[in-house]
Amino acid sequence: MQTKFEKIINGMYIDPLIFTQKFVKGCDVCICSGECCYYGVYIDKQEYEKIMSEKDKIIKYMDDSQTKSPENWFEEPQADNDFPSGIAVGTEVHNEKCVFLDKQGFCTLQKMALAEGEFKWKYKPLYCILFPLVISEGVLTVDDEHLNDMHYCSKLVNQISTVYDCCKNELKFLLGEKGFEELDIYHKEYFGKIDIDGSKIEAA
Repeated sequence: MQTKFEKIINGMYIDPLIFTQKFVKGCDVCICSGECCYYGVYIDKQEYEKIMSEKDKIIKYMDDSQTKSPENWFEEPQADNDFPSGIAVGTEVHNEKCVFLDKQGFCTLQKMALAEGEFKWKYKPLYCILFPLVISEGVLTVDDEHLNDMHYCSKLVNQISTVYDCCKNELKFLLGEKGFEELDIYHKEYFGKIDIDGSKIEAA
């Protein structure tokens, strides 16, 4: 169990790095072509099952740069306690990108949801939604190793925001409205921006 971090929300420790890590103002696929998806991603077994249940529909939204053979979409499952089911399944890489990334850099799973009039992240794996955030060993933190591999959002000249400010919608999705409100209070406390009982809280 982690003891380094003091704040827990929804059973996860919060790494204050999410408040200070610099990041781009917002993701722009037109600039990076979905580079964070080039290497594939590990997803929970339940997410895998949801995707496979929609395989025929997904194929209709794929382009000629993608494999339309579902048996080639995923690696073999493996045990991983960072996932709710305890089992992770990796997406395969095809044409030097995740099998679900089209040639324009868009996620086919998100593209399909929007085209079908559904919530944009209905089929998208959680770890794809959260990047550059990640849940590792029960801690919500920054995937700095993966981030450092990016050619655009890793460069200091492009980092004019923070992960926290850029990813508020993703954090609300993960934590829920109440959980995000608790996180926002912690964010303000961390930087000493609010007073409690008339005394200033100092930055951690």
